[in-house]
Amino acid sequence: MNDDSTPAPSFPEAPPSAAKKAAAKRAAKKAASANVTNFVPMEKPAEPVNVVDFRTLPQRPLDEELEHFRDLFTQLKTEIQKAIVGYDDLLTDTLISVFSGGHVLLEGVPGLGKTFLVRVMSQVIGLEPGRVQCTPDLMPADILGTHIVNEDANGRRVLHFERGPVFKNLLLVDEINRATPKTQAALLEVMQEHAVTAGGERHALPEPFFVLATQNPMEMEGTYPLPEAQLDRFMFKIKVPFPTLDSLVEISRRTTNFDQPTLHSILSGLELMRLQHILTQIPVADPVARYASQLILGTHPDQPGVLPNVKRYVAYGASPRGLQALIRGARIWCAVRGGTAVSTDDIQRVAHCALRHRIILNFEGEAQQLKVDDLVSDLLKQVQTPAQEAA
Repeated sequence: MNDDSTPAPSFPEAPPSAAKKAAAKRAAKKAASANVTNFVPMEKPAEPVNVVDFRTLPQRPLDEELEHFRDLFTQLKTEIQKAIVGYDDLLTDTLISVFSGGHVLLEGVPGLGKTFLVRVMSQVIGLEPGRVQCTPDLMPADILGTHIVNEDANGRRVLHFERGPVFKNLLLVDEINRATPKTQAALLEVMQEHAVTAGGERHALPEPFFVLATQNPMEMEGTYPLPEAQLDRFMFKIKVPFPTLDSLVEISRRTTNFDQPTLHSILSGLELMRLQHILTQIPVADPVARYASQLILGTHPDQPGVLPNVKRYVAYGASPRGLQALIRGARIWCAVRGGTAVSTDDIQRVAHCALRHRIILNFEGEAQQLKVDDLVSDLLKQVQTPAQEAA
């Protein structure tokens, strides 16, 4: 007989499930952090945007602007040569690249004044300089920047992007072939896009922006040759020759005392960008552009009618960026020499600087120690100018 007053049997409580444990843990963590200051992302800094539309500014006639540019170009070289002995062609080629808005790769053995040249140019042109000394242990964050934790005025912890040395107008990348491929690759976006992407945010670089990199051609331990994609980002590759006897004597006179030349700023960043815009208006006739294009095609071994040495020793020819470098550089040289329209002579003047790093030799060419400059010289002799074709 059942007794209704008998209590029902009790069973032990079931252990909490994994989902309940996770929910309780999240609740406890939220309650514990209620009185703790949270990380607050810092406001994104204003991007340095070039708001000047040079088309809206009053301009003088093109011939007057070009005459002003020629005088300014001469003043710049004269001021730089107060500190740099000789190197007339080197200074001209470097300034041509700067006025074209391109990057420069300087190649030469140590001790020739490549680093000093960049420092002098930044002072004379009126640009803020930056420097990166490349070493095998250099990391991308060391040059681009990184996020760090700071405290704001209210004592809150905020995440702040600390900008690296690339955020300058004129960046010297010293001995770029001593940086590892990972760090070299970090410069690709900087050189091409003029911006740095970190933490999902894009940080624009100040304008104007140029990279002048130095490279040691000597095969030493700890060097990493630049990949082809990286080389193609440089508008010019300029070889720094060893000084002549007279230049060495003058260097000994200028640099063995404590007197330093007083350099004056001839230009400003805004005026430089204005002149860059004006110089793009120098006309390039279709036959001249066709001649430059034929030079580019002549560097490719798979094209019909190329030089035998190109077909035998070249693995890859110049890219369309090489054509752009030819046209842009020829425009500046045309203005320097006093011309009003680009000629084939202007194209030939900048051909070696624009093409020598864009022609990649194959294994046989490397084994024969073939000089790319000789290939370019032979190419300039083979490709006929419009005047020669009409004759």
